[in-house]
Amino acid sequence: MNIIKKLELKKHMMTAISFFLPIVVAAGFLLAIGNIAGGETIVNFREGFTLADVCTTMGGYGLGLLPMIVATALGFSIADKPGIAPGLIVGMVASGIESGFLGGLVGGYLAGYITKMIIDWMKVPKWAEGLMPTLVIPFLSSLTAGLIMYYFIGTPVIWFTDILKSYLGNLDHSSLFFYGVIIGVLSSIDYGGAINKVVFAFVFTLFSEGIYEPITVLILASMVTPFGMTIAFFFQRLFRKNIYTKMEAETLKTAFPMGICQITEGCFPIVFNDLVKCVIATAVGGGIGGGLSMLWGADSHIPASGMFALPTMTKPLAFIGALVIGSLATAIVLFIIKKEVDPDEERVDFGIAEEEDIDFSDIKIS
Repeated sequence: MNIIKKLELKKHMMTAISFFLPIVVAAGFLLAIGNIAGGETIVNFREGFTLADVCTTMGGYGLGLLPMIVATALGFSIADKPGIAPGLIVGMVASGIESGFLGGLVGGYLAGYITKMIIDWMKVPKWAEGLMPTLVIPFLSSLTAGLIMYYFIGTPVIWFTDILKSYLGNLDHSSLFFYGVIIGVLSSIDYGGAINKVVFAFVFTLFSEGIYEPITVLILASMVTPFGMTIAFFFQRLFRKNIYTKMEAETLKTAFPMGICQITEGCFPIVFNDLVKCVIATAVGGGIGGGLSMLWGADSHIPASGMFALPTMTKPLAFIGALVIGSLATAIVLFIIKKEVDPDEERVDFGIAEEEDIDFSDIKIS
């Protein structure tokens, strides 16, 4: 356990996700727009193409490079700049042997730590020190990590991915709901924190293999908290039971629009003032919404962006229905279990300033 802690696996995973997620979202939107407009992948550029074809092709390029992107990001996180070259090469190996995102993930850790070991342990004569960053380190780390990928890791990763795809593809309705509940609860209870990122890595592996429902559950679960807490505010008005202070109510003006974009952090001032009860309400709503989303087959073809992912789904109404029901469940549980408070009560202040009106006149295009 101490060895794993020392390796800081989770920290590097978080860094890699922060690196590749914007690329994936951009590529996903391009592909979705292209597909909606009837675009096709450009095979021969000399034969002419449309804007829709360009979007489809660019999106396909971006998503096709996922193993390389994640491996490069991990190599850089672990070994800094010397880890970029071996991470990139091993990521291409993962693409070449068709081990997918999971192969890129394993290869990235492998390339990064091998590079770090070479840097820390290998000593060369003074005259050869200049060759270390440009020749010795990238060559040895790429060769070693590549050989391990080809001969030892590639086949087991492909085997595991195929088993996982087959297993999820054959689940019955009750099992689908159960798995949706698990993903929904785990994705929501730490409000975009470490647990959410670990679940993301798992469901993104499936996403990269064309199984879109699990990552859609994660998108929904990240939105249930701000939506549910906002609905609970209207329950407060309707049933005349104040569960929010004025400061917390002001927070919702920012938290709700952030929730539309799948950003949960706007709810933190409310969550931290009553952590246990908020976690319970979030888990209930995330679980119910996630189970229904999985059961009804909501399928986002991009891995993030909240409501903006709706145009990419083949069943957008299923997603909206599951989101509404999950958010209502969060609101009902939160409203019931939270005690009535004095609206003017001073609670923990997290430095959230009162929201100012948006002035679009400040926006200038030069």
